[in-house]
Amino acid sequence: MSEHIHDHSAVLNLLHSELPADEMLCDLADLFKLFGDTTRMRILYSLFESEMCVCAISELLGMTQSAISHQLKVLKDANLVANRREGKTVYYFLADDHVRTIIGQGFDHLCEERGSAE
Repeated sequence: MSEHIHDHSAVLNLLHSELPADEMLCDLADLFKLFGDTTRMRILYSLFESEMCVCAISELLGMTQSAISHQLKVLKDANLVANRREGKTVYYFLADDHVRTIIGQGFDHLCEERGSAE
């Protein structure tokens, strides 16, 4: 019996030239870790439709303003949310359409997986 050996060199050569640097992949992994927290996901989803101040997010999610502020700082440091000041009130919003797309695609994937549109 002869073993069938197939040549992976073409695909490996392509991947070696296309694979991002380890630092970039590490940063990407860190980005996705931020989405691994339910509170942060609740905040991001809250900001999906409209900008909101900390007190409104706090009321919506039934959490303290301190807890919301802490998570907003984490999200802001990662460039997932941005803010603007209007008088004494600071309004938070999704930083860009990439954030909206990541959340939307993840949600669509789960809905498709579950066979429903929640």
